[in-house]
Formats: sequence, structure tokens, C-alpha cells
Amino acid sequence: MSDETRVVRNDGENRYEVYADGKLAGFAEFTPKDSETVFTHTEIGDEFGGRGLGKVLAKAALDDVVARGGVIVPVCPFIAGYLRKTDEYAEHVRWPGEH
Repeated sequence: MSDETRVVRNDGENRYEVYADGKLAGFAEFTPKDSETVFTHTEIGDEFGGRGLGKVLAKAALDDVVARGGVIVPVCPFIAGYLRKTDEYAEHVRWPGEH
């Protein structure tokens, strides 16, 4: 992640936002539910595509949920796909449909 790229948790909007070159490049929306953070939608602006910002956003958001002692629930296909490619968060994930 470069100096021009940063991820911010925006509790007012219930989303994590990734900024690139000082501009909002994308976001991952979530719904807080007790100790769970349910990721519902992730979007990166077309003009920021191909720069790996989705991965930067996903990692920062998931790291934050874990640091807060929360459980990740990946409803969003992008977040679910990211989680399937790594075991790093396995003990912190509750897949939809699991109890």
C-alpha cells in the first residue's frame, strides 16, 4: 500500500473506504450484527480498476474486524472470493448458512 492509498472505516456509512490519490476509489459495505460484521457489497470505481485496490480494501477491512475481536460473515461475492484464497482469517469467519 503506497502513501497515496489508504483505507478508512466509515461507521456513519457502515462501510470501509479505500482512497487512492486522494480520491474515494471504492468501498466495502457491511452490516454490524452483535459481534459479526456482515459484508454485503464491495465496489471499486471503474477508473481505479486493475490497481489491486480491491485486495488492499479487503485485507484492511478484514484485519480491522479481527483486531476488534469480531466475526466476518462474507455475503459479498468479492469478500467471499478473497477469503477463499487465504487461510489467514479462517478462524474468524462464519460462512452464510453456518450456525
